[in-house]
Amino acid sequence: MSPHDGPHDHGAHDHPHPNQPDLEDAPLAYYPAMADAVAELLIEKGVFTADDLRSTIDYMASRTPALGARLAARAWADPAFRARLLADSKAAAAELDIDTGPAPVLVMENTDAVHNVVVCTLCSCYPVFLLGKSPDWYKSRNYRSRVIRSPRAVLAEFGTVIDPAREVRVHDSTADMRYMILPRQPEGTEGWPEDKLAALITRDALIGVCEVTAG
Repeated sequence: MSPHDGPHDHGAHDHPHPNQPDLEDAPLAYYPAMADAVAELLIEKGVFTADDLRSTIDYMASRTPALGARLAARAWADPAFRARLLADSKAAAAELDIDTGPAPVLVMENTDAVHNVVVCTLCSCYPVFLLGKSPDWYKSRNYRSRVIRSPRAVLAEFGTVIDPAREVRVHDSTADMRYMILPRQPEGTEGWPEDKLAALITRDALIGVCEVTAG
């Protein structure tokens, strides 16, 4: 077993949780300023226009965790779709007219034997097309460093206590690969309609820091 208690893979709604840990740290002004400077330079060079940039920003702002929740709910309701989602998330998402974005997205399934959680240790790579804007704590240096070293402790701060018998796997997103978690379906929800299932699935569960409950 590695020091972070599982493989370190390099490569539907947003609401506050009362047990969410204080993992945020002060943002670095350098990077937003650099992003603005690069955008201005690319517009000046004619790579894209200011209207193109505004359109892209508006499109990204329209993405929400509800999209990832729809995929997870369909996977719970349809085992054949679940297999397709785990094999090729882009193709499976296209069946629901969901755009997963330009970067490949691997969907990792939580089971009774394995709990998965996502991080980006280098910056804040995140499946924005499926989950919308990433939470501030996900981008913090605190979360990015600690979840690798002590995933069970960090999960416990979210109120998620993982049975010692279950393996915890931490997946490290990169610019070329993003991850989304397929949570375990809560007991007693078998046969529920997909919209009712999707309403249970939070953004945090799709990142892997929380489990899904039926009540």
